Amino acid sequence: MANIFNLLPEIMGDEQVYVSGLVKDMSDEKAQQFANIYRVRRKDPQTILLLTLVGFLGIAGIQRFIVDQIGLGILYLLTAGICFIGTIIDLVNYKSIAFEYNQQQAHQVAQLINNS
Repeated sequence: MANIFNLLPEIMGDEQVYVSGLVKDMSDEKAQQFANIYRVRRKDPQTILLLTLVGFLGIAGIQRFIVDQIGLGILYLLTAGICFIGTIIDLVNYKSIAFEYNQQQAHQVAQLINNS
């Protein structure tokens, strides 16, 4: 059983619990493979926060493009972050935006590793 603290020391909180559940039954080799792929795919919550702040400079919605929410990204871009209200909401919820995206990526990577 792989130790998630050693494989991915940069993840914390709910993300750590979720990823631990995914790798608990993996061999050390597969867990290392998972960590390598997941580290490249995941988005850091601080990056989401910084990109959300850019929305106040006139380029709203970049954070939504980064997490593959293209429709919302276009909407934010065309409406100045829905008159900044959506951007403010994203400032408050940046951790959950990153966590939801990272959950999807972790699940996809786990499926990829388990099917190989």
